Amino acid sequence: MPVPGREKSHRAAVNWGTMCTDAVPFPYRPDSVATNDAAAQRGAYAAAPEPLPVPVYDNHTHFDFGDTPVELGAALDAAAAVGVAGAVQVGCDLPSSRFTLEAVDADPRLLGAVAIHPNDAPELAAAGELEDALAEIDAMAAHPRIRAIGETGLDYFRTGPDGMAAQHHSFRAHLDIAKARDLSLQIHCRDAHPDVLDILAEVGAPGRLVFHCFSGDAELARICNEKGWYMSFSGTVTFKNAHNLREALAVADPALVLVETDAPFLTPHPFRGRPNASYMLPYTVRAMAELTGRDVAAMGQVLNRNTEAVYGTWS
Repeated sequence: MPVPGREKSHRAAVNWGTMCTDAVPFPYRPDSVATNDAAAQRGAYAAAPEPLPVPVYDNHTHFDFGDTPVELGAALDAAAAVGVAGAVQVGCDLPSSRFTLEAVDADPRLLGAVAIHPNDAPELAAAGELEDALAEIDAMAAHPRIRAIGETGLDYFRTGPDGMAAQHHSFRAHLDIAKARDLSLQIHCRDAHPDVLDILAEVGAPGRLVFHCFSGDAELARICNEKGWYMSFSGTVTFKNAHNLREALAVADPALVLVETDAPFLTPHPFRGRPNASYMLPYTVRAMAELTGRDVAAMGQVLNRNTEAVYGTWS
């Protein structure tokens, strides 16, 4: 249930100046030998935040995105230095899901999620390849460090009416995989909340369901509270125009709140427009703490309990 008095907490002003250090982590600096990332070479990354008093986990990130990304171990070291103890590496297609399997084997600070992104489903269906792709996702999901199916769902922003049937079929298939394997499920939803809710009502949700990069409003947050569905907030909750997200966070059941970067996307304010990374997560954690009237340590403890309830332990 919402904490008394939190209804107005989304109006709080966040003091960003107290959150930041003077240094960009080494793997993300132009002089680094740990990366060939073009953004790092341009000096595009933001300074690291102050370390968190209680380490937390990045619920959703993409270490493989970009042409030449930062070396995995170095990226996780940079995150650990500011109190991000580990992450869920998320696949969006077969190549990134295969990378996810390799990554979770390579570093114990990672757990994984695998899926076909809704925007890819129509193209695979048109090529006659969707069923084979779904079968491979199901096989990958047997790996013991794959703890979620995702990101899956519906996206009507980039896919028009002709692709909706394939998206719906793919979403239902991913729901079936998650339920059959007793895995959590991460939902990607863009401009499609009514249809996502309709499909969940029709076929049933798995035991642990996460709205990744929560993009709904207070009404959807109340539905999630009622259903016991998790809401994962990203850097978008810090955007100046994201009043709906702050209102949603204000009414969200604290036991159902998670945090993520969705890196390299959705970098939190005041660094919006720069590339994101897991080491940036504390900016969002501190904003969420201030917006909900909690101290940062208490916010971290809440997030960790919820993260473990969804994915289990990293060890």
